[in-house]
Amino acid sequence: MPKISKTLVEGLKRSKDRVKGSNQIVWDSELRGFGVSLGSQGTKSFVVQYRTPEGRTRRKVIGRFGLMTAEEARRYAKAFLGDVAKGTDPLAEAESQSNYTINEICDWYLERAAAGKIIGRSRRPIKSSTLAMDRSRIEAHIRPLLGDRVIERLRLGDIEAAQAEIAAGATAKPRKGSRGGVTTGGEGVASRSMSTLHAILEHAVRLGEIEKNPARGIRRLASSPKMRWLSQAEIRSLGTALREAEAEFEHPKGIAVIRLSLLTGFRRLEALSLERSWLLEEEHAIHFATTKTGAQRRVIGESAQKLLLDQPNDGSKYFFPADWGDGHFIGVVRVLDRICARAELENVTPHVLRHTFASVAGGLGYSELTIAALLGHASRGITQRYIHIDEPLRAAATAVSGHIAELLNEGD
Repeated sequence: MPKISKTLVEGLKRSKDRVKGSNQIVWDSELRGFGVSLGSQGTKSFVVQYRTPEGRTRRKVIGRFGLMTAEEARRYAKAFLGDVAKGTDPLAEAESQSNYTINEICDWYLERAAAGKIIGRSRRPIKSSTLAMDRSRIEAHIRPLLGDRVIERLRLGDIEAAQAEIAAGATAKPRKGSRGGVTTGGEGVASRSMSTLHAILEHAVRLGEIEKNPARGIRRLASSPKMRWLSQAEIRSLGTALREAEAEFEHPKGIAVIRLSLLTGFRRLEALSLERSWLLEEEHAIHFATTKTGAQRRVIGESAQKLLLDQPNDGSKYFFPADWGDGHFIGVVRVLDRICARAELENVTPHVLRHTFASVAGGLGYSELTIAALLGHASRGITQRYIHIDEPLRAAATAVSGHIAELLNEGD
C-alpha cells in the first residue's frame, strides 16, 4: 500500500476489471483506516474506516479531492481515528446530534452560558445582561415558532419565514397582571431574535454540538432607526411634569433615574445599576466594571454628580436600590410613562433620554468624537482609543448637563 499524497491521488485511475458502479479504494500505508475512494465517474474522495467497540465496520467520507488536500484529509483522519482509539463511535455521536431540536440546543446554550463556558465576541464569557436578553428572546419568540424543529431538517427559508412571523406580531403577547413586560413584534424584534438564534447555532457548531448552522446566510430585516429626541421645549415640559409628580409623591428613585439619564446620556441599565463605589468624585467620573462595550471610565458633569451625592444612603451598594431585596431599582419605565403622559409627550423611552443628551451636546457645538466619549460608544479608530478623561472632556460634560438642568428647571 502506498502513502496517500497529492501526486498519488492525481494519478489514480480505475481498474478496467472493476465492477461498474462500485468504488475503488486505495488505503494509506502509514495511517491505518485512511484511504482515497475512486468513484465510477472518476470522482476522488478521502475516506476513513474503523471498527466500533461492538466490532461493526463503519466508513465516513471526509471530503472530495480538490476541495481538500491530501494533508488536510490526513490530519482530519488522524484526529478522527484518535477519537475511535479512545473507545468512541464518532459517527454514532453525529447521528444522535442530527436529532437535536432548537429547544434542546437553546437549553444547551443557556446552561453553558450561565456557567461561563461560552465565549462571546468580546473574547469573554457571555455577560449576565446579554444572557438575560437572549433568554427573553428564546422564550418569547424562538421557542414558540421553531422550538420543536429538528435542526438537521431546518432550512434557511424556514428561519426567514419565522423572522417574518415575528415581525408581523405572531408571537406578541399582552402584559400579564401588573408586572412584567409586553412581548411585541416588529422588524427590530424579529431581526434581533434571529441574530440571537444565529449566534446560538454558531456557538453549537464551533463547540462540536451540531454539524452546521441552518441560519448561516440569513438576511435579517432592517429596522428603521429611531431618531426621536426631546426638543428644548419638550425638556422644559418634562421638567414641569417631574416637579409636579414629585410633589404628588411619584416614586423618588424613578424621578432621580430619569433626571440622571438626561444629565449623563447613560443607558437605562447603566443608570439603574450604578454602584456607589463606582463614583470617582475627584475625577467627576463613573468607573463601569462592564458595559455594552467593555469596562469604561465615563466622565459626568457637576449637575449629575450632585444628583448622585444627594441620593439617600440606606446601606445598599447601589445609588438606586430596589424597594425590597438586595438588587437595584428597575421600575423607571413605568415612572417615565406616567410622567410623559402628564407632560403630553409621546414615544419617550429611556433611550430617547440618551439621544436627547447627545442632541443637546451637538447643539452646543461639541464634536462627534467628544459626544462619543461622553456616551461611552465603542472605539471606531486609533484616535478614539486614546481619548481619556481630561479637563476639556470634564468641561464638556459639565456644560451639557448644566444646560439640560437649566432647561428642566425653566418649565412654568
